[in-house]
Amino acid sequence: MPDEIKPNLNESPTHDSELAAESIASGEEKAPTVDFDADYAAAQQFSVSEVDRTGKGGAAAEAATAPKYKTSKPQETKTEAQSTGNPKDYAELAKEVGNSKTEGVTNVSDDLVKQALEKGERKN
Repeated sequence: MPDEIKPNLNESPTHDSELAAESIASGEEKAPTVDFDADYAAAQQFSVSEVDRTGKGGAAAEAATAPKYKTSKPQETKTEAQSTGNPKDYAELAKEVGNSKTEGVTNVSDDLVKQALEKGERKN
């Protein structure tokens, strides 16, 4: 069912739209009509392409988005830290890192990391 457009002179954003609204209001021009249901139905026709209606569209989309290179699947590894059970092993390391509870950042050198790794590898 077509609806008639009724222009509002106070809401015309441009001079041309003001002139068009005035000529429609005076009866010089006929107000345009819009059939929303027919426009919606026509829009539905254009929302799906012909390729997508045949099934070739899905294959084309899959080919276009397929990865060019194969990727390996990540392997899950479990890492468990072995506790030595001897707190003396870490006492020296703790002193080197810093013993201030308010000090948020410390300098970590390669040697310090190496020492930590060595102490972690020791077994009693």
